Amino acid sequence: MILYHGTNCDFAEIDISRCSPNKDFGQGFYLTDLLKQAEYMAVRRVKQSGEGRETVLVYEFDENLLRNKSLRVRTFEKPTESWATFVLKNRRDEDFHHGYDIVVGPVADDGVALQLRRYEENLISMRTLVRELTYRKLNRQYCFCTELAISKLKKV
Repeated sequence: MILYHGTNCDFAEIDISRCSPNKDFGQGFYLTDLLKQAEYMAVRRVKQSGEGRETVLVYEFDENLLRNKSLRVRTFEKPTESWATFVLKNRRDEDFHHGYDIVVGPVADDGVALQLRRYEENLISMRTLVRELTYRKLNRQYCFCTELAISKLKKV
């Protein structure tokens, strides 16, 4: 399969230690199978950093590795209570380390911080949180969380 990474610069090597912690699926290298989503992330990254140029990096990945047990993989097919709880732990609990090589699932909505805070303050239910974190378009992200997982990516 082909996966895309939207960024503000090109690079040859992936360094997990440079990846931001406390994202949806924890610290890792995030990709998508949707070119449009990667292009959007590249634009966003340039705006956030104030430098560079919109860049989409392309990688090949053997999708059979998601099922053959050689990697520890967690997949969320759609936003559910377990997905929302997982996102909440990764974004809020600095001591939480899930132990997966790859996590695949929906992208939390851009307003996720507000919704998580509302949930934590008991202003909304888990059911409402899941609904509010659901992207209107089906966007999927692949988080490569370990060096083993990253070794399976081949830059095109």
